[in-house]
Amino acid sequence: MSHTRTSYDTIVLAGDVGGTNTNLALIGKKGGDFTLLLDRHYKTQEELSLAEPLLRFLKDADREKPGLAPELCCLSGAGPVVDEKIELTNAPWGIAATGIASEFGFPTRVINDFTAVSYGVLLLDQNDPDEVTRIPRNDGRYPKPDQGPKLIVGAGTGLGVGYVVKIKDRIEAFPSEGGHITLPVYNEECRNFQRWLEFRYDFPPGAEAGVSGQGIANIFLFQAERESGPLSELAQSVIDLPEADRPARIAACARKDPLCARTMDMFVKLYARVAADLSATLLPSGGLFLAGGIASKNEAFFLEDDRFRSMFERSYREHIKAILARVPVMIVKDYSISLYGAANAAVVLA
Repeated sequence: MSHTRTSYDTIVLAGDVGGTNTNLALIGKKGGDFTLLLDRHYKTQEELSLAEPLLRFLKDADREKPGLAPELCCLSGAGPVVDEKIELTNAPWGIAATGIASEFGFPTRVINDFTAVSYGVLLLDQNDPDEVTRIPRNDGRYPKPDQGPKLIVGAGTGLGVGYVVKIKDRIEAFPSEGGHITLPVYNEECRNFQRWLEFRYDFPPGAEAGVSGQGIANIFLFQAERESGPLSELAQSVIDLPEADRPARIAACARKDPLCARTMDMFVKLYARVAADLSATLLPSGGLFLAGGIASKNEAFFLEDDRFRSMFERSYREHIKAILARVPVMIVKDYSISLYGAANAAVVLA
């Protein structure tokens, strides 16, 4: 399919800057549809600044998509936005909208990474199983979303939280540091886990310490220290890995090793309790969206035996149980959602 400038209303350069990867994309908007035209991936730690990969990307775009130069730019990164800048805590440089706009000549916005995911959620077809997996209630029914707030909670390397609300005739996404609310507990084992983390951090832990990639690794080590006998060969293989590689290995071994299985069980249940606390705060009748790679790659652990939903709907108060039972819950399956969301934000905010 050929793409010409007249094929689109707007061409956007969208970016998602993380501590490991910097992802850049050229996205065309036509009506309410966004089409990814070109994307490239760069190693953040190997770049001297964001301008370096941007320049190479634009050269690729000019060569491979001539005539489709970007008119708007929106870049997302982990961290709060102050004066159109993000000081990235996990990268050797930051993002400054004015600097990018001055150097490259197109209007540029900088937004929080989960604000980008939130704008991306607005583009999802909630009835398309390729885009989302809907999690049924305990009675097998699926609550219907309305025009109320949407809550996005995503466990990946860290724990991101964002939300979307409609204000009169305008829909707007907001960032949040909700991933650092206090880690909830639901039984004696996870209460002991909370104390174990408190001893490590010298303060009661935030939710991210248990609900994230690092959280999976923390739960595993906590469980391993309480094993009465020697660790299995599979469990020991997790210990032998670098810390950053452990979460994926734990999830991969959860069907074969009891310790890894218990780790994933506690992780999903803690995820559900964090999502429930945030839902009780924001009342997301428009839907709760579980973003981030961990949920999409490990759907079975969320769905089987109603593991996520049954823990999500628990409360000490009946009216809170009723509220949580009405919340539509979906796992986001599209890995490019942050890039589409950045493109959507560029158009909306312009």
